[in-house]
Amino acid sequence: MSDREILNETLKFHGHRCWASVAGVRCGLAALRVLDVKRSGGTQLYAILETGEEHGGMCFGDGVQYTTGCTFGKGNIRKNPLGKLAVTLIDKDSNRAVRVSYKPTLAKQIAASAFMQQRAAGYQPDEIPEADQMELVDLVWGAPESDVLTIGEVFTYDHNWLPEVMGFTKCDACGELVAHAYVRTVGDRKMCIPCSGYDR
Repeated sequence: MSDREILNETLKFHGHRCWASVAGVRCGLAALRVLDVKRSGGTQLYAILETGEEHGGMCFGDGVQYTTGCTFGKGNIRKNPLGKLAVTLIDKDSNRAVRVSYKPTLAKQIAASAFMQQRAAGYQPDEIPEADQMELVDLVWGAPESDVLTIGEVFTYDHNWLPEVMGFTKCDACGELVAHAYVRTVGDRKMCIPCSGYDR
């Protein structure tokens, strides 16, 4: 799949066309290239995403997820909520890692765009005309990498990776499935955390 096809598929996955998801794609592609690894179909890669909560830049996370294959569903991504458009990508086999962040170079152009003006007026992203969405997509996608990305040096990320815990058990109290790592024993009964009375 070409980089442009990856971008197009990401935008479909994300649900609308916006600059922050494009920035996530660019950071993800750069990190894969620097580490010389392929998109993770399993859990070979691990990403630490620095976006926070409840701000427009969170779209960055979908760009990173789709591009790298590190997803919350597979459990090979986590947030370090700093409110930044940055990601550290780690190859778990070698513990080689790189941090890539999006520069503020285009911030004034992005803020002045028709898309952002409409967002500020309360329009949802998918209510904004496609031409206004694509203006920002093309701006961020077409900018030279050195203008918009800061790519750190490859470094060693020392971490003792835990093996994946497989399987589920039925809670003896509520009857719902609970992953083995979250089963708590109360007397001779196997329970989920809420039924067990434990906090965690």
